[in-house]
Amino acid sequence: MEKWLVVAGIWTMCATCAVFFIRGATCSVSRETVAARDSSGDTRGAVRE
Repeated sequence: MEKWLVVAGIWTMCATCAVFFIRGATCSVSRETVAARDSSGDTRGAVRE
């Protein structure tokens, strides 16, 4: 029984790491889009004096 708990724990950790890796890989695309929008002179939200 203890052996199966260890195996299940290892598989759970691998699945969690895979989910975090996939989420991180897909979020970088949206970050690049935001960075490109910010550098293009978009001044929404900027404080004007």
